[in-house]
Amino acid sequence: MTQESATEDLRYPVGTWQRPAGAVEASQRREWISQIADAPAQMRAAVAGLSEKQLDKPYRPGGWTVRQVVHHMADSHMNAFTRFKLGVTEEEPTIKTYEEQLWAELADSKSAIEPSLAILENLHARWLLTLRATPADAWARKVRHPQWGTMTLDELISQYAWHGRHHVAHITSLRERSGWTAKTQPSRKNRKEWALRKTTAKKSGRQAHRNR
Repeated sequence: MTQESATEDLRYPVGTWQRPAGAVEASQRREWISQIADAPAQMRAAVAGLSEKQLDKPYRPGGWTVRQVVHHMADSHMNAFTRFKLGVTEEEPTIKTYEEQLWAELADSKSAIEPSLAILENLHARWLLTLRATPADAWARKVRHPQWGTMTLDELISQYAWHGRHHVAHITSLRERSGWTAKTQPSRKNRKEWALRKTTAKKSGRQAHRNR
């Protein structure tokens, strides 16, 4: 195996996304929705107990750190949630892309991961309500993606079902290669940082309420 092919294997541990061919069966759609439902818990389990040093380790040479992967998945799925709702409510809307490489270099992508884990859990809870309530005849509705072209809603959720597994596997495969044992608690520094942020947010909220 060449160095290039080895890097590609690390980049795509569950393979690349394959666009569905032909009509999508309801059973396949349910499987994709199930994968989307499972993604937040799988990501939380993948990073459980990692130290700050481990969170800042790239999952592959030249790749994002574990921390950046977590924040990227939250960023990406917030966009996915909006894209899906646009597709349900508008006629073939053009959806906007974003500079994910630049987003990954912003300050919030190098901060504590708990907010992004919470975003994934709460975002997916809402997204699933919409996915499970979407009628069968709506899945053929389309959005227009600048890179992928016209996509049906079936194709969109297929891509994001893969996307969650893709990034979880970046972390679990790194843990396996590195011999990192699984733990059940986040690092002490990460817990302290997140607790401080929550306290500050509560104080700011109370102050804003008094100023109304």
